[in-house]
Amino acid sequence: MRDQSSQWSFQDSQLEILQFNMTPVQNATSSFHTITFLLTGVPGLEAFHTWVSIPFCFLYAMALSGNGLILLAIITQPGLHEPMYYFLSMLSTTDLGLSISTLATMLGIFWFSAREISFNACLAQMFFIQLFTVMESSVLLAMAFDRYVAISNPLRYASILTDSRISQIGVAIIFRGTLTLTPMVALLKRLSYCRSRVLHHSYCFHPDVMKLSCSDTRINSAVGLTALITTAGVDSIFILLSYVLIIRTVLSIASPEERKKAFSTCVSHIGAVAVFYVPLISLSFVHRFGKRAPPYVHTVIANAYLLAPPVMNPLIYSVKTRQIRRAVLRVLSPSRRKN
Repeated sequence: MRDQSSQWSFQDSQLEILQFNMTPVQNATSSFHTITFLLTGVPGLEAFHTWVSIPFCFLYAMALSGNGLILLAIITQPGLHEPMYYFLSMLSTTDLGLSISTLATMLGIFWFSAREISFNACLAQMFFIQLFTVMESSVLLAMAFDRYVAISNPLRYASILTDSRISQIGVAIIFRGTLTLTPMVALLKRLSYCRSRVLHHSYCFHPDVMKLSCSDTRINSAVGLTALITTAGVDSIFILLSYVLIIRTVLSIASPEERKKAFSTCVSHIGAVAVFYVPLISLSFVHRFGKRAPPYVHTVIANAYLLAPPVMNPLIYSVKTRQIRRAVLRVLSPSRRKN
């Protein structure tokens, strides 16, 4: 009897251990409230995350202060209440949103080793990152249309791009992003997550989360690819088409000085387009074709994708646009404002 009772107790203990090991998997597949993911900082440099955080803090400070100054300058300076600068204020707003969306998780990893993020928080962060990315792509397209109208039809520029029409464009940009991205993010809730919970970035990225599922993700992949093509893909084609028309219009101008002046108004926008699309395309290629690439390659490109536009856009427009540079200086210097 003793042997039999000891055997039963041993089997019971084994059953408890087995149930304990299976609990996370069962919870993961049955309740999204118990799922937590682990974010990743810089692979291989975990011991130096405090030092690594210094350049990231510097970049975030540049992004927040630069875009905040441009936004404040456009709001407070009546001379900048024109279509071109209204679109620039939209660009600065999206860059601020993109920076704020990742600030907490990225600095939390580097400063406090706070890697855990709940499933719902991950979906919320993913939605806002993707939303501000789509909005930035849409704003860049609107700015390309603005430059085309200003160069090809300058006499009707103010009558075509009225304040009410610009407001409608802004609402359409938000509506388009929300409508496109809601199904993509919501469909992640239909998946089961029973593999590794470690994400490869310091923020939640759709392909990264999708790879952790043990369910069939073909629908999710198709919806995600469709969202990318119908937003950034379509926008890039229309931006390119706008510049083909702009170049054709500029070449038809007889005076070389007028040509140079007309094309110089597009330099800042071309820089902003390059800063946005190069990291975005690079990240998409690395996720789909760079499975053998070293982990730090994914990290560098992923962070460039998020930080390059918010950091570089204020610099590009401050250096290349005299009116913005003067307005920012007036905001920083009260004496200039009085003069």
